[in-house]
Amino acid sequence: MANSEAKSASRYVAVPRLHYLEYGSRHTSAPSVVCLPGLTRNAEDFDRLARVLAAPAGGRGRRVLALDYRGRGESGWDKDWRRYDLKFEQLDILETLTAADVTNAIFIGTSRGGLHVMLLAATRPSLLRGAVLNDIGPVVDITGLMRIKSYVGKLPRLKTWKEAIEFLRQGACLHFTNVSDADWKTYACQTFTLKNGRIKLRYDPALARTLDAVTPESPLQELWPQFEALKNVPVLGIRGENSDILSPSTFAEMRKRHPAFEQLIVKEQGHAPLLLDAPTISAIADFVDRVP
Repeated sequence: MANSEAKSASRYVAVPRLHYLEYGSRHTSAPSVVCLPGLTRNAEDFDRLARVLAAPAGGRGRRVLALDYRGRGESGWDKDWRRYDLKFEQLDILETLTAADVTNAIFIGTSRGGLHVMLLAATRPSLLRGAVLNDIGPVVDITGLMRIKSYVGKLPRLKTWKEAIEFLRQGACLHFTNVSDADWKTYACQTFTLKNGRIKLRYDPALARTLDAVTPESPLQELWPQFEALKNVPVLGIRGENSDILSPSTFAEMRKRHPAFEQLIVKEQGHAPLLLDAPTISAIADFVDRVP
């Protein structure tokens, strides 16, 4: 695994740096895999999956890139929260792929990352060889979005990893009912960082401002045309059994509208499945192996 940076382009007033994690070799003939995280998430979310995909054992040995959007993970923070926007993030993604010399790949997108995958399918279809959409579809349920709004950018004073793990567990216990102690610890390390004796968020708290206008009555944009732009590539749709972002009806409609849409439901998890358990990782790896 390597830490890499893509220098940002001045044409869109970008952040000082864009960071990504790189696994595997650039000299493999297998298609690369690009992983895009959720709204407040970061490249570390894909570490366990990326190591499986990049491992030479089993004939995989793929090159995997996991990206940090601006304001998340190890990427720089933007001075203007208004640029924590899908449009600017799309430019960041394209900038990073150009710097990394990725011309096409299989994309894995969790939540907001899946929105980016659908948008790329509509605007840059030649980039996509296949796609995995982790608990996201063309319609986002407002109930789940309001729940996300309630916690983004907020963190009580936490001093120890034990407190951080318990804070995560309490907040997610209704939707994630069968996560091991070891996986809660891993998820906490992906979510927080320890600085000067205090647990800190691994993203700019100003991201919360992007949800200021969201209310229970907000009309939300539907992305069915962008989803249907994926019709020429195989797609694996993943839904957490307890998800409040991707409804069963939207998930079923996605299957109707896509000729090569596979479905996976992750039992006892909500939004979004953590991609830490072996069965889910195996299912994604098997799908990636089958992409032409």
